[in-house]
Amino acid sequence: MKIVVFGANGRTGLNIVKQALEKGHSVVGFVRKPGSLTIDHPNLKIAVGNLDEKLKLADIISGTDACICALGGDSLRKNSAVFTKGVSNIVDIMEQEKVNRLIYISSIGVDESQYMIPQPMRFFITRFLLKVPIAEHSINEEKINHSSLKWTIVRPAGLIDGPILKAVKSGTETVKLKGNPTIARANVAAFILSQLENKTYVNKNVWIYE
Repeated sequence: MKIVVFGANGRTGLNIVKQALEKGHSVVGFVRKPGSLTIDHPNLKIAVGNLDEKLKLADIISGTDACICALGGDSLRKNSAVFTKGVSNIVDIMEQEKVNRLIYISSIGVDESQYMIPQPMRFFITRFLLKVPIAEHSINEEKINHSSLKWTIVRPAGLIDGPILKAVKSGTETVKLKGNPTIARANVAAFILSQLENKTYVNKNVWIYE
């Protein structure tokens, strides 16, 4: 498949790019800063630009099979209009170019998934620690939910570095988490790539943790 990875130089995005190339996919890695993605591979094209450059986004997205969004805001304290508007642009252009498959990385704690987190941790995380990122993801999820795309919103638990495991827990129902569940970024990447042609979670919000 030919896929676009937005946020390809981030810690999760980089895992997605590396694993996608290992699986034989053709990858376009979208980054905002030149030199921020240093992988050299014949099946990797690096695209540098901003999320408000609609003509460039259209050129990148056109003719691809799927887009993976591993973007995030720049601050835990200040809302990023660039992030939310950028995701909106990606969705609009995917619809325009008839590229239907989108996988978006959100977080446990967004919207109804906040009730998976026990109190008082829920209050601390959703109202203080991650209040801004959760609000941004909520805006982006709403845009995606109302699109015509075949989307999957992946809501991982706390992200850590670690090896790929053979299996992770995933689902769509509201379950009560115990303790402080985490998941390695490599596992998030592996799960996302496994969903590119899997219809199980199409047009669904799915949580994952180890």
